[in-house]
Amino acid sequence: MIPEEYRKSGFTDFGQPGWTLAKTVAAVDSDEFFLDPTRITLLCGNAGYDGTQFKALLSNEYDIQINKTSRNSVLVQININNTRSDAALLIKALADLAREIDQRLAQGGPSERAAFDARVRSLVTDVPDLPNFSRFHDVFRHDAGKNTPEGDMRSAFFGAYDPSLCEYVPLHGAECDRRLKEGPEMVSASFVIPYPPGFPIMVPGQVLTQETIDFMRKLDVKEIHGFEKAKGLKLLKADAVAAKMKR
Repeated sequence: MIPEEYRKSGFTDFGQPGWTLAKTVAAVDSDEFFLDPTRITLLCGNAGYDGTQFKALLSNEYDIQINKTSRNSVLVQININNTRSDAALLIKALADLAREIDQRLAQGGPSERAAFDARVRSLVTDVPDLPNFSRFHDVFRHDAGKNTPEGDMRSAFFGAYDPSLCEYVPLHGAECDRRLKEGPEMVSASFVIPYPPGFPIMVPGQVLTQETIDFMRKLDVKEIHGFEKAKGLKLLKADAVAAKMKR
């Protein structure tokens, strides 16, 4: 996970031959990056499970509680209460699940293998690229200058409390595509936070681009804060906002 040039100590694994605690301390002091030994990231996408499914499986079948999930991984956090038997239980659970997958693929034949490969590909390879921040609408930039990205998010956030300044556009539909190509620009009225990954991909006052819309359309997570599928994208009417601010 960390390129070798950022690990001058030579650290690769806590269990590597000849490695000592003193060397670990030196690695913590000298290396530019160091993985937290109390956090284990398990990639479950290669097993055909998304993070939510895998978390539920470990909880229901093995009573193993997972802290965080992503689209294709889960995060195991170790604390002072965990024992060696806890680690052994986790390893046993992973081994059991691996054997079950191998058995299912062996018995299912080519069709089962094809479906499994397609599922893994959708979770590991064909993942939507996280969109970059586009820009704030000029209404919320004031005298920010031409070469800086900052904007007045506060005005956009509280402006959304006025229903007359807001509108809704369906995420999937001709109107959204038309607005991207012909305008007027679509300006987010709220924070839109899909979980996972758990951070905003839209913020109040941000101009929405094709990149952001494509990411939203490819998302297959159930939890998206700030977005109501029945209503669509909550947008600020830029002209109305500009008129109000001018007054």
